[in-house]
Amino acid sequence: MRGKKRRAHEPGHRAKFLVVIDNTPECDRAVYFAARRAARTAAAVTMLTVVEPIDFQQWLGVGDIMKAEAEAEAQETLERFAARARAIAGIEPERIVRIGAKAEEVIRLIEEDEDIFILVLAAGTGSEGPGPLVGMLAHKSESFPVPVAIVPGGLADEDLDALA
Repeated sequence: MRGKKRRAHEPGHRAKFLVVIDNTPECDRAVYFAARRAARTAAAVTMLTVVEPIDFQQWLGVGDIMKAEAEAEAQETLERFAARARAIAGIEPERIVRIGAKAEEVIRLIEEDEDIFILVLAAGTGSEGPGPLVGMLAHKSESFPVPVAIVPGGLADEDLDALA
């Protein structure tokens, strides 16, 4: 997957760290790292959360309500992590909600936004493995359009400060 040329460091553009936001415990580690790194490099942070499509065709009104509730919950989650980024590094992240399959929407956003130059994910610390998105990207790493930074989910703030 070659995709669009990255323009993050060209005049009129600004490098962006993309963080996929979800309700996993390790998500905070990715936000922390991206916010600190962005602040130190004068880059920006884009936060993406993906809502799974709701297929509730029997009663259209119910499906619309469920979709609206899912989007509102996604916005609340994004705002919570945006507040965390502001507290960590004094930056105001861009917030995006998409509806679809998570991996597909991540790739689609990277293809659309030529300023995204690194995808930041955090690896899970549980016995289930690093997480589905990290696992999927490991198998597609040779064709992925940007570098992927995988932050170990068990690192403390002090450890991330030293790395960011």
